[in-house]
Amino acid sequence: MNLYPSITALRCLDAVARCLSFTKAAAEMHLTQSAVSHHILGLEKQLECSLFVRRRTGLELTPAGRSYWETTAPLLHQLARATENMIATEGKGEVFNLSVSSTLGNYWLMPRLHHFLTAHPFITLNLSTRVGPVDFAHSEDDASVDFCAGADAHTNARLVMRSVLRPYIAPSLLAPGQAQALAQGDREVLVALLRQLPLIRRVTIAEAWPQWLECADLADAVSHAHLAAGPRYALLSMAVSGAILGLGISLLPDFMAQSAVDDGKLVCMSSTQWVAPRAYYLRWPSDRAETPAMQLFSQWLQAQTTGAA
Repeated sequence: MNLYPSITALRCLDAVARCLSFTKAAAEMHLTQSAVSHHILGLEKQLECSLFVRRRTGLELTPAGRSYWETTAPLLHQLARATENMIATEGKGEVFNLSVSSTLGNYWLMPRLHHFLTAHPFITLNLSTRVGPVDFAHSEDDASVDFCAGADAHTNARLVMRSVLRPYIAPSLLAPGQAQALAQGDREVLVALLRQLPLIRRVTIAEAWPQWLECADLADAVSHAHLAAGPRYALLSMAVSGAILGLGISLLPDFMAQSAVDDGKLVCMSSTQWVAPRAYYLRWPSDRAETPAMQLFSQWLQAQTTGAA
């Protein structure tokens, strides 16, 4: 008995399962609708079970069909990646596709990346950006660095870096002597500024300001109305730019703020830190084995953040 299905049939299954349409799957694969249907029927005949329920309103995966698709789709991905590696490197290296947020990529990863590539010249590292965690079921990425809670039912995760936040302000918003007073821990000046100026909030960490104020023993110093009136920014890079431009006070991690502090564009207002419950994790699908490139990249990431809070 031949237990090896046609690769074309498995690709048709993957396309139809994602699109739930023979027509859309055919367009994606550059085949005719009848050809896609023929491959699915042949696969069902070989497996001796139905993969789809065909209704007038559309297609639906059967439980057996979903199970088979979820098992075979990662194998197709690995086969495609192995072929891509061979073509791209002529058998002399490995391609690694990584997704990372634009903020972390530009401010933290890129300035360090030449060290990794110099140490591992046989690895071709392809970078992409996005907002929010990667859905590996619909992505060509091998791994991602996400700001999240860690592993889940479908992904493995390895801690890269905690998000440790402190308040930063533009020097233009400070009166003479206030920067020195903040450096000396003057709580009266700190509270006055927190009450007077907008507190820039980040959508992804809505609880940051209340939690930081709690850590600083200032929970009662700033009203809820003032907290709620602060502008909300979707991206960390926007919060940095907003602080530098004097639009308000931002809670920022040191890796984002330090260069601006060194250039005199920002002032740290307090040594009190708040550690966010979510952090930056290296994530990859739990149904895929770690490639040598990902193992090396993971080890390098851990070396970059050793000792980080």
